[in-house]
Amino acid sequence: MARRPARPSRPARPARPSRSAVTADSPCPCGLDATYGACCGRFHAGPATAPTAELLMRSRYSAFAVLDAAYLLRSWDPATRPPAVDLDPATRWTGLEILDTTGGSPFHTTGTVTFRAHFTQRSEPGVQEERSRFARHDGAWVYVG
Repeated sequence: MARRPARPSRPARPARPSRSAVTADSPCPCGLDATYGACCGRFHAGPATAPTAELLMRSRYSAFAVLDAAYLLRSWDPATRPPAVDLDPATRWTGLEILDTTGGSPFHTTGTVTFRAHFTQRSEPGVQEERSRFARHDGAWVYVG
């Protein structure tokens, strides 16, 4: 059996962080009392869509937690959607608080969700507070801005 010629050695690549430690049976990152697979994971996997603006907000938070950029783009209003989303795998999303909602029910066409998202980045804690706007697009809730 012939041996292949030795290849020149390459410098070692730094280890890449794993995509996500969240599984279908893990608690959902959004904070509701359900597994990821039964909660936000079903929206991420499709074809189910969030029936309310608040559930879309929660599913988008979970998408940040599991590094699902495709879902973030898919659930973004085409009129305001950027060409790409750059997620930082060093950011760990650690909790979501829903502070207020207006509209956004299955019977509305627009809604807002005010929330506080907790995270750590390079071992430093942080908080992002925002009032997000949502609207219906082709029958599904989407993030507007």
